[in-house]
Amino acid sequence: MFELTNRVAIVTGSGSAKGIGRTIALTLARQGAKVVVADINLDGVQETVNAIKEAGGEAFGVELNVTSWESVHAMVEQVVRSLGRIDILVNNAGISQKVTVEDMTLEDITRIFNVNMFGLFLCTQAVLETMKKQKYGRIVNLSSVSAKRGGGVFGGAHYSASKAAVLGFSKNLAREVAQDGITVNSVAPGLVNTDIWKSLDRVTADSVIASIPMGRPGETEEIASAIAFLASAEASYITGEEIDINGGSHMD
Repeated sequence: MFELTNRVAIVTGSGSAKGIGRTIALTLARQGAKVVVADINLDGVQETVNAIKEAGGEAFGVELNVTSWESVHAMVEQVVRSLGRIDILVNNAGISQKVTVEDMTLEDITRIFNVNMFGLFLCTQAVLETMKKQKYGRIVNLSSVSAKRGGGVFGGAHYSASKAAVLGFSKNLAREVAQDGITVNSVAPGLVNTDIWKSLDRVTADSVIASIPMGRPGETEEIASAIAFLASAEASYITGEEIDINGGSHMD
């Protein structure tokens, strides 16, 4: 199940050890995908590539600034030239900021949207030509529980808005490319057990946990497993959907 052998997968933001990108890359590689580790942090890229290769997988590192048209298109051209195809795109790259609307600046909201939404758009647009030629593609976008419940623990209103925009963008694109054999879906994680979560003080952490019916944060592997499913052939009739992965902290 969920075998990705010989599929080429790009995972943006997968060079960081702080979020879930590295786990996504490792999970897809474990399922047989050739994983393109793409991140602005080249040292982190190499660490993820090494981890995948040490686990017996196949990985290629690429420096990527998702906010740059030139950087995105150079990456896509390099991947197609070297590997011949692009089957999976996981738009994981994202940033957050804890700030109130009253204190927020135009620079703050522009920076968040440039990465979380406009960067996602650039990467998605850049792979569509190849996926359409193949008549096959899987695009999985990272949203957030903050997009659906109006805020969370770490981000401000600009973060929630950017992640809500991801959901609307994904649904519209899903309609546009469905007949080309391309599916577009989103995952909306809740609190995840990353370094960011571990940095919370105990009082705040206990309060957050109390709001989660399962009584714990999610693990990065739990998010990555859902993404691997959406990236697989078994998910071929699922498009325009979002999977909430939050331990029950938000239910539609």
